[in-house]
Amino acid sequence: MGGLAVIARQLGYQVSGSDQNVYPPMSTQLEQQGIQLMDGYCAENLDGNPDLVIIGNALSRGNPEVEEVLNRGLNYVSGPQWLAEHVMHDKWVLGVAGTHGKTTTASMLSWILEHQGFNPGFLIGGIPLNFGISARLGGGLENKSGFFVIEADEYDSAFFDKRSKFVHYRPRTAILNNLEFDHADIFPDLDAIKRQFHHLVRTIPGEGLVISPKSDANINDVLAMGCWTPVENTSINAHAQWNAELLKADGGQFSVLFENNQQGIVDWSLTGEHNVYNALSAIAAANHIGILPKDAIAALSQFENVKRRMEVIAKINGVTLYDDFAHHPTAIASTLDGLRKQVGEERIIAIVEPRSNTMRLGIHTETLAKSLANADLAIMYQPQNLDWDLSKLNNYVDNIEIYQSVDAIIAKLKVEACAGGHFVLMSNGSFGGIYQRLQKEL
Repeated sequence: MGGLAVIARQLGYQVSGSDQNVYPPMSTQLEQQGIQLMDGYCAENLDGNPDLVIIGNALSRGNPEVEEVLNRGLNYVSGPQWLAEHVMHDKWVLGVAGTHGKTTTASMLSWILEHQGFNPGFLIGGIPLNFGISARLGGGLENKSGFFVIEADEYDSAFFDKRSKFVHYRPRTAILNNLEFDHADIFPDLDAIKRQFHHLVRTIPGEGLVISPKSDANINDVLAMGCWTPVENTSINAHAQWNAELLKADGGQFSVLFENNQQGIVDWSLTGEHNVYNALSAIAAANHIGILPKDAIAALSQFENVKRRMEVIAKINGVTLYDDFAHHPTAIASTLDGLRKQVGEERIIAIVEPRSNTMRLGIHTETLAKSLANADLAIMYQPQNLDWDLSKLNNYVDNIEIYQSVDAIIAKLKVEACAGGHFVLMSNGSFGGIYQRLQKEL
């Protein structure tokens, strides 16, 4: 929603918005763009008589501003529908879907287009460090074409539109990164998510392109439901059309092959096989619009990742502190695997806040425990309002400790800091301000 506000501002609209507990980097981004931010929801926030209210999917009936919109008969729309009608209707849309990696892959793809002078528009659920902003309209005098890169989310559109957001976007180039069970608050099972992905596939033109990992059984199930578009597959150390041969085990260097012909070598600061897959997908998508793989590879060598994706936020007295958005067991496992291969035997401590709706429901107990296997110590935050007992994790592994307060976690980490190591803070929220507080304490 913050990125959407930025794009609306760039279109020339006067924009204001309401949210609660907004924290950096989004809060500062909005302020820098001249967007008025109102903290909390109340009917008075609508006193300016807006021409249009865009309602995010986090809001439900009973919210005071939602009720005021309905009672006053104000014009309202979902974010995805507004984007489709006002921004993307005349663009070549490159959509990045999947349970994991959407933000990073969309950032890579946007950067490749930017590096090649295409000046793309984009809307990304994070802030790519190469751009310093999560969204922009794109275009301009030197725009070679109307390309728009969007993070295509399977979450629902609004309280009045329960279709997945990505059904609105109608991409011509579609990356389907992976598919697992997530969003347990709105999807009853994996098959329900597959059905939404099938709806997305139905919207992709026959002259378009679908890019997906060859080994992802769930994506293959979706495509078996019906696909009217050419598909290009990706793999690592295998035999897909787009294949990566790892030159470093941590994914920091790999060769890119298209139909068994080497296109070049990616040598970068990112780690983890998940990022190798992300890169392959971005290179394939760029190739679809005419960017040569060697040029995409050159762009990725200058890719600076995304804020809060294994972002090193401090190095203090032998401790390297990372801020990482991972909040699903698969993402946690692949992130820690990449770090372990990079740092060898050095100590890794993972500090996890189970904050996503799926994690809060305790759906992934066993897989969450096992995803922390590469950490020497895993510290779990058990807030009072969590719906399940994290001590169940200890039924599967023996490296987990559970704490009921951020203060207790910081105290523990101060002790552990004496031995140095890599401290990875994993949350998709503000984690009680631990990022700033821990740096100060260390």
